[in-house]
Amino acid sequence: MDATESEMRVIVAGNRKNSGDSVNPFTPKAYSIRYWNKRISNKLPKPWFLLNKASPLNAAQFAKYTNLATGDQESLSNEIQSFCSSANLLCFPDISTSLDKHGQDTQFSSYMSKNFTNYGNKLPGGFDSFKKYAENDNLPVNSFRQYSRGGAGHDDIFSTYAPNGNVIDQSFNTYGTGLVAFGIGQFKIYGPNVNVPNLRFTTYSTEGVGRKQSFMSYSKDTNSGSQSFTSYARNANGAVNDFTSYANNSNVIGSTFTNYGESENGGGNTFNSYGSNANVPKNTFKSYGLSGNAPFETFINYRDKSNVGEDNFVSYVDDPNSGRAHFQNYGQSFGEGSDGFSKYGSKITDAQTIGFETYGVNSTFNEYGKSIPTFTDYKNKTINQISSFLMSKNNKWMVEPGKFFREKMLKIGTIMPMPDIQDKMPKRSFLPRVIASKLPFTTSKIGNLKKFFHAGNDSQIGKMIDDALVECERSPSAGETKRCVSSIEDMIDFSTSMLGQNIIVRTTENIKGSKGDILIGSVKGINGGKVTKSVSCHQSLFPYLVYYCHSVPKVRIYEADILDPNSKAKINHGVAICHVDTSTWGANHGAFMALGSGPGKIEVCHWIFENDMTWTIAD
Repeated sequence: MDATESEMRVIVAGNRKNSGDSVNPFTPKAYSIRYWNKRISNKLPKPWFLLNKASPLNAAQFAKYTNLATGDQESLSNEIQSFCSSANLLCFPDISTSLDKHGQDTQFSSYMSKNFTNYGNKLPGGFDSFKKYAENDNLPVNSFRQYSRGGAGHDDIFSTYAPNGNVIDQSFNTYGTGLVAFGIGQFKIYGPNVNVPNLRFTTYSTEGVGRKQSFMSYSKDTNSGSQSFTSYARNANGAVNDFTSYANNSNVIGSTFTNYGESENGGGNTFNSYGSNANVPKNTFKSYGLSGNAPFETFINYRDKSNVGEDNFVSYVDDPNSGRAHFQNYGQSFGEGSDGFSKYGSKITDAQTIGFETYGVNSTFNEYGKSIPTFTDYKNKTINQISSFLMSKNNKWMVEPGKFFREKMLKIGTIMPMPDIQDKMPKRSFLPRVIASKLPFTTSKIGNLKKFFHAGNDSQIGKMIDDALVECERSPSAGETKRCVSSIEDMIDFSTSMLGQNIIVRTTENIKGSKGDILIGSVKGINGGKVTKSVSCHQSLFPYLVYYCHSVPKVRIYEADILDPNSKAKINHGVAICHVDTSTWGANHGAFMALGSGPGKIEVCHWIFENDMTWTIAD
C-alpha cells in the first residue's frame, strides 16, 4: 500500500455505505456533500468522519423544519421536542406538571425524567426511597417541586441517584419546606461519575424543625458542573446538615450557597472532605448563616489537596448570636487557589469563636471580625513546593501522562503513554445551515435562544448556552483567527478562507490505546514535515453541534501508526500536531508543567482527540 492510500485511512473514517452515492439528494447531508465538491478543489476521498456529522433529517423533515424556521422561531420552538429528536440535538424533555396524590413508603427504582410536584406533602412519617434512580440515563431531567413539604418526621433517601449520567439537570424547589418532627433527607452517592451536572436546591428545607440533611459522596468524580443552594435551611429550627465527601475528585465543579442557613436557630452545618482532590473547584457562600442564632459551622479537610480552586465567603456568619465557625485543614490546595472573606463574622461578640487551623495560602479578609478570630499553622507554600506536588504521583490532577509530548517522541520504536482521547460530550449533529442561520447565535440575543430551546437561566441547557456563546465571542489570542461554526458549510468556509481550497482534514482514527502505553510505528510528516499552518476545530458543549475553529500558525503535523507495545499489532492511526512557537503561551500552561520548560523555549505536541480535527493544505 503506498503512502497516499495509507494517508486516506485517516480521511475516510466511517462506513462507505454512508457515502454520497446512497444519500437522498434533498437531505442536509447531500447538500453538504455538494458544497464540499464545489468549495474543495482536489479530488481526494471525502472525510466521512466529518460529513457523517451532518444533520440526519430526511428530505421531508428537512423541508418541514426549514419552513418553520423561515417563518418565525416560535413555530419551530413549539415543536422543539420532535425537532431535537429528529435532528439529533441535545435538549432536555419538557416535564409536565404532576398533581397526583401519593401515599407514604414509596420506592422508586429505574426511574427517570419525571416531575415530582407536591409529592409527599404533609405526610405523617414514612419514607420514600430513590435507589438507582435514572441510572445510566444520558440526559436525566427531574423536578422535585414542593416535595415532602409540610410533613412530619418524613424521611427521603436518594441512594445512587442518577449515576453515570451525561449532562444531568435536577431541580429541588421548596423541598422539605416546613417539615417538623425530625425527618431525614439523605443524598447518598448522588450524581456520581456524571459529566456536566446541574443541581439546584431552592428554598430547600426552609422553616423546617429538627430536619437533618445528609449529602454523602455527592457529585463525586463529576466533570465540569454546578451546584446551587438558594435559601437552603432558611429560618430553620435546629436543622443539621452534613456534607461528607461532597464533589470529591471532581473536575471544575462550582457550588453556590446563597442565603444558606439565614436566620437559622441552632443547628449547624458540617463540610467534611468537601471538594477534596478536586480540580479548580469554585465555591461561593453568600449571606451564609446571616443573623443566625447560635449556629455552628465546621469545615474539615475542605478543598484539601485540590488543584487551584476559589472560594468566596460574602457576609458569612455576619451578625450571628453566640455561634461558632471552625476551619480545619481548609484550602490546602497544591496549586495556588484564592479565598475571599468579605464581611465575615464582622459583628461577632465575645461568645462567638471563629478559628482557622492549618489554613491555606492566598486569602483575603475584608471586614473580618476584629475581636476573636484565631489562626493556627497558616500555610504559605512556595512555588517550588506547589510545582513539586503538581508533578507528583499523589496529585490526582497532575497533567495527564502523554497529553503533551516533545516532537522527538514521534519516531518508530518509541513507547509512550497515550492520554484519554475519548470524546466525553453527548452525541449531536450539525444543524442544516439554512436553519442554523435563523437562530440568534449571539450573547446580545441570548434570551431569545434560551426561549427557543425552552431553557431557564439556571438550567443546564441555559448555562451551556451562556458558556459557549461567551467563549465564541471572546477576543482572539495574539496571532489567532477564530470562528465558531454550526454547520459543515461554515467549517468549510472558514478553513478555505485560512488555507485556500486545496485542503484536507484529518483526525485520529479511533480511541484505541487511550489511557495506556503505546508503541509508535511508521511516522509521516505532512507537507514533508515542514513548518506550516493549520486550522484546528474542537467541539463546544451546545444543544447542536458547534465547533470552535481557529487558525494555528507555525505547526508541524504528523500521522503515525499506533501499535500495541506487547503484540506489536497496529491498533490505531493517529494525527499529532506540534506547536513550534509557544512564546505567547502562559507560563502556567499545563504543557510546561508536564514537560518542565517555559514559553518560547520548546515545541509542544499533542494528539488530535476523538471528534476533533485539523485542516491543512493538501500534500
